[in-house]
Amino acid sequence: MLLHDTALLFDRYARQTLRSPFQIFFGALMPLLYLLLFGPLLTGLPLGTEGDSWQILVPGLLLQLGLFGASFAGFSIIMEKNWGVFDRMRVTPVSRLALLLGRVLRDAALFVFQAALLVLIALPMGLRAPLAGILIGFGFVALLSVALASLSYALALKLRTPQEFGPAINTLAMPAMLLSGLMLPMTLAPGWLDALSRLMPFRHLVDAVREAYIGHYTTPTLLYGVLVALGVAALAVTVGTRTFQKAIA
Repeated sequence: MLLHDTALLFDRYARQTLRSPFQIFFGALMPLLYLLLFGPLLTGLPLGTEGDSWQILVPGLLLQLGLFGASFAGFSIIMEKNWGVFDRMRVTPVSRLALLLGRVLRDAALFVFQAALLVLIALPMGLRAPLAGILIGFGFVALLSVALASLSYALALKLRTPQEFGPAINTLAMPAMLLSGLMLPMTLAPGWLDALSRLMPFRHLVDAVREAYIGHYTTPTLLYGVLVALGVAALAVTVGTRTFQKAIA
């Protein structure tokens, strides 16, 4: 029942996405601009860590896709509430967990596709990374997307208008971006800022993907990043499911 309902809802939302090429490609625009206009500035600069500038920048941009894209996924729930779609779901026997999973799996697939586009563009610009590392990076993008989309939908169910939702997400996403070292490794930061950033879960995901991009697959950094990603995703899906259950009870 759960698998059937999840597949049904995933198909529904995936079809909606495929009918909007603008949505598919626009989300990758900001990371692409960073890649094209910011990436060349880092070439040859000492970044205080192993790996070249592209192996540092591209993993950060991949997770930026998940951070900003998935964080704003909840806008669709607000629109569904305004259009009455969400009220009609209250009387359906569909699994409440499937209502969440169908959405977040569509989001994860979308952002992994955008991540693949970003990597393909980065390759002729100078990115050199092992295939296994690139695939591991896609896995982190998927987990981050599932986690943040789940929390985004949960928050959207608590708020009534896009005018409330947008500022709330920006207030949370911007500090996460600045403290996770998406653009530059936090080893360049002052000691107090580096220590503060370690309290941010996204920092450990970024560091883990960078390890994978330089071919280090058995380091504590990568292992810890995997555990953090899995833990955050599990917690976020739990929160999202409970919120859906209360909202559609």
